[in-house]
Amino acid sequence: MEKDTIATYKIVLVGDTSVGKTHLLKRYSKNELPKNSAPTIGVEFGTKEVTLKDGTKVKAQIWDTAGQERYRGILSLHFRRAVGALLVYDITKEKTYNSIMKWMEDLKYLADPDIVIMLVGNKLDLVTKTQENRKVSIAEAQQFALDNKLIFKETSAVLGTNIKEVFEQLLQEIYNQKKKNPQPQIPNNNIKDLTSTQRQNDDCAC
Repeated sequence: MEKDTIATYKIVLVGDTSVGKTHLLKRYSKNELPKNSAPTIGVEFGTKEVTLKDGTKVKAQIWDTAGQERYRGILSLHFRRAVGALLVYDITKEKTYNSIMKWMEDLKYLADPDIVIMLVGNKLDLVTKTQENRKVSIAEAQQFALDNKLIFKETSAVLGTNIKEVFEQLLQEIYNQKKKNPQPQIPNNNIKDLTSTQRQNDDCAC
C-alpha cells in the first residue's frame, strides 16, 4: 500500500426495521438524529475518516441497510465485500433480538469470509427511564456474543452513549485483522462524504 493511500473498510448496519440503525449512523457521522422515523428504503451510505490508536488513518464506508423482509432478496448486493458489521437489535423488543441469528448467518454467507461483527443492543435510553422496558438481558446478549465470537456493546443513539466506541472499536478490530492477513481494500473512488451522499431516504430512522 502506498504511503498516502488510506484503506477503506466497508461496514454494514444490519438488523430488523426500527432498531435504530439510521439513528446510530447519523449520531456517529453528524452527532445528530434523523428528522423523522420513516423506515429506510433500500440502502443509504456514507464515509467517515478515522484515526486509529497507532495513528493510522482509515476510511469507513458505512452502509445502512433496510430491515424489512421484502428487501432481503438484495442483501447479496449490500453485503458484498463488507469486512465489518454492526448487528443491531432493540433491547426493549425481544423479537428483534430473536432475529439476529438469521442476520448473522446472512452476513457470514454473503459478506467477506473474515468479517468482523459487533453485536449492538440499542435504545439503552429507554431502559434508563425504567428497567421494566428491558426485554433482553446483558448477560444473555454477552453469552450469545461469546458463543459466536462477536464483540458486544449496548448503545443509545438518542443519548450518544457508546456510539463513537462501537464504530471505532469495530474499525480497530478490522484493521488489526487485516494487518495479520493483508488483502486488497475496496476502492474509495467516487465515494462522497456523508454530508453529500445521495440517499434513497435521507431522514429515515430504521
